[in-house]
Amino acid sequence: MTRLSSAVRDRLADAGGEATAGRVAAALRAEDRLLGDREVLALTDELRAEFVGAGPLEPLLRSPEVTDVLVNGPGEVWVDAGSGLVRTDVRFPDEAAVRRLAQRLTAAAGRRLDDASPYADARLPGGVRLHAVLPPVAANGTCLSLRLPRRRAFTLAELVATGTVPPEGAALLSALIETRTAFLITGGTGTGKTTLLSSLLSLTDPGERLVLVEDSAELRPAHPHVVRLEARPPNVEGAGGVTLNDLVRQALRMRPDRLVVGEVRGREVADLLQALNTGHEGGCGTLHANTAADVPARLEALACAAGLSREAVHSQLAAALDIVVHLVREPGGGRRRVAEVCLLRRAADGLVGVLPAVTFTAAGQTVPGAGADILAARLGWTP
Repeated sequence: MTRLSSAVRDRLADAGGEATAGRVAAALRAEDRLLGDREVLALTDELRAEFVGAGPLEPLLRSPEVTDVLVNGPGEVWVDAGSGLVRTDVRFPDEAAVRRLAQRLTAAAGRRLDDASPYADARLPGGVRLHAVLPPVAANGTCLSLRLPRRRAFTLAELVATGTVPPEGAALLSALIETRTAFLITGGTGTGKTTLLSSLLSLTDPGERLVLVEDSAELRPAHPHVVRLEARPPNVEGAGGVTLNDLVRQALRMRPDRLVVGEVRGREVADLLQALNTGHEGGCGTLHANTAADVPARLEALACAAGLSREAVHSQLAAALDIVVHLVREPGGGRRRVAEVCLLRRAADGLVGVLPAVTFTAAGQTVPGAGADILAARLGWTP
């Protein structure tokens, strides 16, 4: 198969033009006239996937349940279909095949991947997020990480049915949207932050204008008026990059009814806090944090790096954000779920801390916290 693939690739390169199904089939017949029609059709699909698709990974990327595909060299491919990472039977012929695929996908995204630039982070046509690392940086062979966008937004009812949102929490989360409360959804990697935010944004009034600022377009709210702004990395010359910080500033000039930052991770936090302090109600986003209690410290670190003093950060944070919704994923890649809802409250020393309001246990129990009454009054919600 490797010999036939190389021969067909050479024929297509000599002929020029796109590797369409017809061109690949014609090259196959010219190379091996003993092939039957059924064999030609099967080999055409396989070779086209290698030439213009994702090669052996193509069936995995087409699966509606798969969210992540991870390649650790030619003999090790893992997927996450919602129940944690599972090793597949997919194999590459050799290291060169993985390297070719990584370089072709990276080039399709307008990025560079070679010995001089051995890693790349890019977004492919269709929304797939790609990260690739070449040897010798990747000691065991070329590594690929592909994060697939959701085909559609889950409804809140669907998240309740899957156990992500407890039944008692659905009304609480809906109230966040109805009352135009500013909030952050937090959690570790793969806990479902973007999925939950998309579902909540789908509940917003159809008459509102949502302006989404993202590093890579992943939010999929079911809403009639969505404006998407997506960051752009610099080109191979290091020019032309557009950061989230740039996009937050542009979004403020686009009359947003709700300003949404898909993932707060850098200097854009300073502009976001300022925006939420100047009349932009209902702003929201996601933030990586191991626990809800870590959120103020994470925001402080990001904002101080953007040039704000510690006092200014906490002053703006106290006025800009109200609530943190924290997600966890159970050990072993298990169920993703809302673990707690907390209030952000300024203490006597001027620093903002986290006040637990409601905790949802893994067993399905709802445990009110010290801030439950304040939360109920703020949202008009009955615990």
